[in-house]
Amino acid sequence: MRISVKGRYALAAAVDIADRAERGGNISASSIADELKISKIYLEQVFAQLKKANILNSVKGPKGGYRLAKNPEETTAWDVLTAVELSITEAPEETVKESAPDIEMAISENVFRPLDEAVKAVLSDITVRDLLDYARKQDETLSFASGI
Repeated sequence: MRISVKGRYALAAAVDIADRAERGGNISASSIADELKISKIYLEQVFAQLKKANILNSVKGPKGGYRLAKNPEETTAWDVLTAVELSITEAPEETVKESAPDIEMAISENVFRPLDEAVKAVLSDITVRDLLDYARKQDETLSFASGI
């Protein structure tokens, strides 16, 4: 399974928003784009999808910006990715249904359905909080290793 750049940016931005929200306030798309070195225009497209899926809320005005719609503990990787990665929830195309329906059913029921369920289970078990905690731990390890 491949996650597109859009999906990776969405996850990274969700983690960055959660991190900065704990320090107070809303976070602008510009500051996130600068921090993560992502195109602001592209990031705003990602945010539009995340807002539509109720992953992000936005506030207009001088103190405006973005924040997660739910707590990081309640927002899963599945939530974020399915908001921007349409292929994750698409049913696989049938390939030999007309010529060999029994084989098609065997493949569907024994390969694709369990695979889809496993992917959903794993991604539903990982929260933005988990990702943020892991990133912070890595930051501490890297800072310690470099003597900072």
